[in-house]
Amino acid sequence: MLLHLPSQNFVIFGQQPWDTPIGSNCKNIALELSKNFNVLYVNIPLDRFTILRNSPNDRKHIEYRKSILKRRIKPFENINDRLITFTPRVVLESINWLPDGPLFDFFNKINNRRQAKEVKFALKHVGFKDFILFNDSDMFRSFYMKELLNPVFSIYYSRDNLISTDYFKKHGTRIEPLLIAKSDMAAANSIYLKNYCARYNPNSYYIGQGCELDLFDPEKSYDKPAEMQHIQGPIIGYIGALLKLRLDLALLEKIAKARPDWQFVFVGPEDEHFKASPLHQMANVHFLGPRKPEELPRYLYFFDVAINPQEINPMTIGNYPRKIDEYLAMGKPTVATRTEAMEAFEGYVHLATTADDYLTLIEKALSEKHDNQLKARRIAFARSHSWENSVNDMLRGIEETLKKKNLN
Repeated sequence: MLLHLPSQNFVIFGQQPWDTPIGSNCKNIALELSKNFNVLYVNIPLDRFTILRNSPNDRKHIEYRKSILKRRIKPFENINDRLITFTPRVVLESINWLPDGPLFDFFNKINNRRQAKEVKFALKHVGFKDFILFNDSDMFRSFYMKELLNPVFSIYYSRDNLISTDYFKKHGTRIEPLLIAKSDMAAANSIYLKNYCARYNPNSYYIGQGCELDLFDPEKSYDKPAEMQHIQGPIIGYIGALLKLRLDLALLEKIAKARPDWQFVFVGPEDEHFKASPLHQMANVHFLGPRKPEELPRYLYFFDVAINPQEINPMTIGNYPRKIDEYLAMGKPTVATRTEAMEAFEGYVHLATTADDYLTLIEKALSEKHDNQLKARRIAFARSHSWENSVNDMLRGIEETLKKKNLN
């Protein structure tokens, strides 16, 4: 563990609150940091629109935060001995509807000041006299936190191309580069996003992605699922949501039609585009539907080749493909669409650009399925993508940035 840091305390501003039911890179990083550092994790405050909307999905979340606002329950929760979460006792104005520019900035600064006042209260409570600020792409609510809280070091973390989405694009196209530039350092979980951050901040680092791969045990054997019993021949498989926004549907139709002797198996929920696709009329294509996470290794075990035929668009181009680590963790030969983010997997995954590339490389991958040496290399590579390694790469980035600043 690297210890030459300007503080042993971290304050984290997350895009997701700690009690979110979905997975979160930021929460994993917070937990890993808490093994060696003190961590204060700041939950996102309530905003006016969320309260007024009061949707059934948000109701429990809203009522909990209202209880904190009314001082009925404490805003702190001890996750472990070194990690505390804090929910600010404040309501922010919903301002994304405002035109981009000075008016948005005026109200955004008001929101930031409200939040910062609460965080200062929390800092006194936990006894942090100095700290490193970690901003998990919270580009609006935490835009002014460096100025308002005066951390000894600040990190901007980029793990999705958020400004490709409508919500973030409106103000984020202008705001995010400014925030990256004024942070002491940027860290990214994909090469594409690291290169994006480097346009605005020379102290930008690729820190990889941690993955929880315990489920994907290459030493374990499984019985073949009943719905796969009738599938004979080479199985080319994909696990994950089947969304036209993320997968190249036309490419899949072309390769499935070109090789009727290959069996294509898809495990995951389908959107309307996939449900209406000609793939459903092909005898060699099998849609098995969604499965629980703990069931997925049982299906992957029987794939001869795993694929990730990604649609390339602003939403997907920079994403770290976590499913690739799951494929490799079980030693599966894998073919995926070549993107800048996939460059990190060169040498372990066959990278394709066209449907013809897919046909050629799947054939090659099938010839490698019994190569135990290649299998062992894939497994070791996937296992190297731990949260410990990712956080250590970030800590090294802090040290390197400080050395550069001291030399200048």
